[in-house]
Amino acid sequence: MLIYKIFRQDEWDAFQEAGETRGAPVDLADGFVHFSTAPQAAETAAKHFADEDGLWLLALDAEGLGEALKWEPSRGGALFPHLYRELHMTDVLWSKPLPLVDGQHQFPSDME
Repeated sequence: MLIYKIFRQDEWDAFQEAGETRGAPVDLADGFVHFSTAPQAAETAAKHFADEDGLWLLALDAEGLGEALKWEPSRGGALFPHLYRELHMTDVLWSKPLPLVDGQHQFPSDME
């Protein structure tokens, strides 16, 4: 199963340069890296990245993250994937721009 992480351009650049990250400011504050499933990703973008352009969508294999990935209740009691370790570039299967068009983020059509 694929899970997804949204990064701002500067966060994505820093991650690529360092090869690992503990995540965005919200991740650092909460003590884990937030992810979304495919059905949750658009709501995550609208709630936390409204009107932000220059975003990147990263896809990762949930099983490949091992026991450090926990599924925990969040919005409305839905289970969200949270990673309790640093995220490595080797964890990322692919990354794609997440453009903002007419106020809505345009997600790739090949998301699971």
